Amino acid sequence: MAREAKITVHPSYETGEISPRLFSTFLEPIGSMVNGTMFNPKHPTADEQGFRRDFIDALKATDMPAVRLPGGNFVSAWSWKDSIGPKEERKVRLDPAWHQYITNEVGHDEYLQWAEKVEAEPLYTINLGTGDMRDAMDIVEYTNHEGGTWWSDLRRKNGHEKPYDVKTWYLGNEMDGPWQLGSWDKDPRGYGVRANEVSKAIKWIDGRIETAVCASSASFMDHYPQWEETVLQECYDSVDYLSMHHYHSAPPGDIKALLGGSAYYEDFINTEVALCDLIGAKCRSPKKIMLSFDEYGAMMRPNTPLHPGYGYHNMIRAHYRFDPERKYILHDPDKMEDRFRPGGDLLQMLSMLSIQLAFLRHADRVKIGCMTGGLGALCSSNHDHVWKSASHYAYCQMMEYARGTSMRTAVESETFDMPGYAIDDTSQYTGKEGMNYIDAASAWDKEKEQLAVFVINRSEENEYPLTLDVKGFENYTFVGHQEMCTTDLDVRNTFEEPDVIKPVANEGGVFENGVLKTHVKPLSWNVLLLKKA
Repeated sequence: MAREAKITVHPSYETGEISPRLFSTFLEPIGSMVNGTMFNPKHPTADEQGFRRDFIDALKATDMPAVRLPGGNFVSAWSWKDSIGPKEERKVRLDPAWHQYITNEVGHDEYLQWAEKVEAEPLYTINLGTGDMRDAMDIVEYTNHEGGTWWSDLRRKNGHEKPYDVKTWYLGNEMDGPWQLGSWDKDPRGYGVRANEVSKAIKWIDGRIETAVCASSASFMDHYPQWEETVLQECYDSVDYLSMHHYHSAPPGDIKALLGGSAYYEDFINTEVALCDLIGAKCRSPKKIMLSFDEYGAMMRPNTPLHPGYGYHNMIRAHYRFDPERKYILHDPDKMEDRFRPGGDLLQMLSMLSIQLAFLRHADRVKIGCMTGGLGALCSSNHDHVWKSASHYAYCQMMEYARGTSMRTAVESETFDMPGYAIDDTSQYTGKEGMNYIDAASAWDKEKEQLAVFVINRSEENEYPLTLDVKGFENYTFVGHQEMCTTDLDVRNTFEEPDVIKPVANEGGVFENGVLKTHVKPLSWNVLLLKKA
């Protein structure tokens, strides 16, 4: 029989304030993400700009806080100036990053106006690959200055009288990556100097804004973490965030490795926090750099053959192959193909949530989280319809209940070990021992006098009796336990069957003297709510 698990939360042990932007999303014109999902002038619900209203309305209903746009690798070859003004005068360009034609029907203004329509804050990435400092200054002036200059008056002429007031600007995308156009892979000091000067310049244009500088694109990079150490030494006092990306991979069928991936995110977070604070101390600076996980995800993917002994060449080999047969693609918004990940909704949902719980446990320093597949998680879509996947419900629960203060959440449960493994030459994972089957985090909304405890049962077989000890929260009472699970890992919500997996009430809990006795099913998501009486 499975041993009882225990979670303890006490009001004396706070981690830090939770930023609503921890549950943001990411948008880049890859495949049908823009062309088809966001934009299709021929769709029955298309508005005057060609945006799908069904997609807009579905996202508005979620209270999505922010969206990072317009990329991504795409940005490093994109000239925003080609994308403004009358559409018939805009330039069609090649996007070498994704081997596609960029028509610029959706341009700088359209991205920001779409963000206005879904009522989400735009987090904007500047081109620091092929773009320069003057270009960065111009885009901020066009976007945020009230008027009276060439660029700000051009924005007004183009139909947007008031400034967009974009607050957060990313200084390039994955600038250490050898796959990036204009990469600073071999010159971190040069990138740090450039980031310092650009950040300083655009803040002189608009002193309200904040900036994020790139870290290593993954903890697998050969130069991690020395690359960002060198960068930060040049720009520490002019930037506000360290921009971090990570995509966790697990072998097919290895659920423990998939759901245990949050441990590698926490390793990444702990290293970067220590590094930022080291550079802060060396600079004798009183400021604290915060972390922005502005691309993240988790997936199962097959192992590929390894090439031992090639060292750095293994990192660059895929990006220095030049295929004369590869053709550029023009994505027609009205020819959007249905694309689904293998497997059902549940594991996708749980893998997303395990990462978000890790961010929540580090909410004192992780202030922005943009899930790469977040728009699809909040609103699944095909050519014709939109619907709610299982991830929609859980994502919305996090946005609704993970507010206020992140609390230290002590967990005692049965454990498992994860042997190390290599997906390919670069995505290689050390083993982990003593991983809790019960994964948890909590949030205390003092204003609403509400405590939310979030629990994942990572076990594929065992239902665990669970004790939640919240005796320190005087006069709090148990409100309810919502759970999501299924015994069939291949099932998914669809437009035709939208309610296959959704939250249901677990009525088995007993609350007495500040202690809740309940149970959590195998591979389940659970939200436990308590409020002051």
